[in-house]
Amino acid sequence: MRTTSPFGSRRRSAVVLAAAAALAATGAAGCGSSNSSSTTQPTASASASATTGVITIRDPWVKAADRGMTAAFGTLVNDRDTDVTLTSAATSVSPMELHEMTMKDGKMVMQAKQGGIVIKAKSTHALEPGGDHLMLMDVKQPVRAGEELTFTLTFADGSTQQFTAVAKPFTGAQESYAPGHGEPMPGMSATPEMSMSPAP
Repeated sequence: MRTTSPFGSRRRSAVVLAAAAALAATGAAGCGSSNSSSTTQPTASASASATTGVITIRDPWVKAADRGMTAAFGTLVNDRDTDVTLTSAATSVSPMELHEMTMKDGKMVMQAKQGGIVIKAKSTHALEPGGDHLMLMDVKQPVRAGEELTFTLTFADGSTQQFTAVAKPFTGAQESYAPGHGEPMPGMSATPEMSMSPAP
């Protein structure tokens, strides 16, 4: 009896352990399902919070640059019933200005956007090469392809909003400054390269 009893208890222990393992696996699978639904929830919340900001920024990107000037682009979406005016932008790697392209003396030149950028009610406003854009005037460090920069937008009512944009490499058309505006700093070109469209 003494020799069989330990084996019997061992068998019972093995059965109990196997059952416990099965229950643990089922529980883990249940937690996995619960986790996957809970991980989708924050994504939905993040998406909702993005649309409850002043505006939504679609497909933001920055032209990669080793030094000097570069720019950020994207589509500004205003879902409100009233116009929104963007008055300034800021990032830690460079002073910034809101810029536009305009005709001066028969050629396209870049200059500060007077009065800010207005995003009409229930409308979009494109920031793109050859048009309005967020100009980084003098990057303190290289902005390399694949890196993300954080920007803070300020609006006419004093509200602010942040977004991040990924840097991409491009080459493109030359854009020059309007006379008397944005004099280049030492070592900077007055005609920064700006592409007319993002690289695929």
